[in-house]
Amino acid sequence: MRATWSVRGITRAMLPLLVVLAVVEVGSGLVLDTFEGQLLRYPSLLVLVPAMIGTAGNLGSILAARLSTAFHLGTLSFDPGDDELAGNAVATVALAATVFPVVGVGGWALAFVTGGAQLFVGTVVAVSLISGLSLAVLAVVVTLVATYAAYRFKLDPDDVVIPVVTNVCDVLGVVVLFVVVQVLV
Repeated sequence: MRATWSVRGITRAMLPLLVVLAVVEVGSGLVLDTFEGQLLRYPSLLVLVPAMIGTAGNLGSILAARLSTAFHLGTLSFDPGDDELAGNAVATVALAATVFPVVGVGGWALAFVTGGAQLFVGTVVAVSLISGLSLAVLAVVVTLVATYAAYRFKLDPDDVVIPVVTNVCDVLGVVVLFVVVQVLV
């Protein structure tokens, strides 16, 4: 696939996507607004919101970059039995399993230092870990779907996949965190 670079071509490919993603982000804000009362009651959960959605987006972006590179090298296969694809997905979830407990402890510690740690540290870590692992699995699915869609629509995954993954993970991050908090807190 030979890349053709023009302002017109990039605008034609990206503008509709960016408009849709802006609407998705507004949806994330609306979901977060319904969760506001509980977040204000438990500041250690409030601290988790940007860390959760940012970290999930970062994990998805790492996977997206790896898949995009494999796409450009011609080694990407969307076969479920592909070891490289499965290995990257498992690595993403394993990274989440190591990062999100640290995010939970950090969120609790920050709330403790500022006088807002009303929840037990184990509860905050559990919320962070369960939310994070769920988000990692969702980020893998979103990344695979977005990469496959870019391939099918003959778009450059370097241009399309990371914006899709980060925006969708923002929304999913808020929703997943909200659901896990409702179950555990």
